[in-house]
Amino acid sequence: MSTLRNHAFAPGGGSSVQGYDRCVNDRFLRACRLQEVDRTPVWFMRQAGRYMPDYRALRARHTLLTLCRTPELAVEVTLQPLGALGVDAAILFSDLLLPLAPLGIPFDFQAGEGPVIEKPLRSRADIEALRRFEPRQDLGMVLEAIRVLRRELEGKVPLIGFAGAPFTLASYAIEGGHSTSFALTKSLMYGDPESWHRLAALLADVAGDYLRAQVEAGAQALQVFDSWVGALDAGDYREFVLPHVRALFARIEGTDVPVIHFGTGTGHLLDAQREGGGHVIGIDWRTPLDEGWSRVGPGVAVQGNLDPTLLFGPRERLLARVDDVLRRAGGRRGHVFNLGHGILPGTPVENVKAVVDHVHERTAHA
Repeated sequence: MSTLRNHAFAPGGGSSVQGYDRCVNDRFLRACRLQEVDRTPVWFMRQAGRYMPDYRALRARHTLLTLCRTPELAVEVTLQPLGALGVDAAILFSDLLLPLAPLGIPFDFQAGEGPVIEKPLRSRADIEALRRFEPRQDLGMVLEAIRVLRRELEGKVPLIGFAGAPFTLASYAIEGGHSTSFALTKSLMYGDPESWHRLAALLADVAGDYLRAQVEAGAQALQVFDSWVGALDAGDYREFVLPHVRALFARIEGTDVPVIHFGTGTGHLLDAQREGGGHVIGIDWRTPLDEGWSRVGPGVAVQGNLDPTLLFGPRERLLARVDDVLRRAGGRRGHVFNLGHGILPGTPVENVKAVVDHVHERTAHA
């Protein structure tokens, strides 16, 4: 597992907690490192997205890939939720599939269908034809957005970069898009394990290099998205995924930034995910936070874990469930409040803002 290093960050918020700089909000970074915070930090996956009117206005004029590949637009979208919500971190607006295109796996987004791979990987020859690339060149537009964002966010909140984990990237490339059964992916794993491991090793190297380049450009924390790995049982995870997750984390060892290891439906895999690496382990809403933290064990932080659909519900029920998450966290160091997955389209912005305010108010130290 990655070594958690202790650094004297200077979070703000006007707290009396020792070491805080009142002009800087670093409580997210401190929580990731199991340090004392003035209140529980909050950010959300997809905190910039279709539920926000400003984002929808941009999407009316630009495709999703244009937003991701144009630095000034990616910067604008990344910054949109900060003033609206008061979150404690910004996450780069991008898409985890961007590294697929320079590998030789072109894709696009189709309305109502999500990502569509032009030519899915279905054979050993398809995998052997993939090409390594240099992210500092082929994904330079993403790195430029990070550099601009660091200047924009100076003295405000930290910036999170991210990449997809090998299984999740491979599943998109093999299935041709999102899947519910992952039958084609598992068929390759079981039927041609040599080709599977070749593909997963390549994706681990690419994702690791991409994440390292993001840190060089200015990302202050990273999240590894293994969004669909919960489709595997523990045995398959350890055989087909864990070695490559470890390799990915090894490639970003020494970057000196906290790394979040995220998945959904992974209650049965939490101990194995910790073995894979990460300073923070994501726990989704299907596993109560205290139970998940016990499975993860001491020495790492956790992130989560409100059900995103609760943001559509009555305010009283929503905040009661927020309180339940906080109660299960028990005021321990190392809790980053988030959803169990991303904010859904149509979510009321005012409910998202209410959660941020509620968490801050309930966990504030005098």
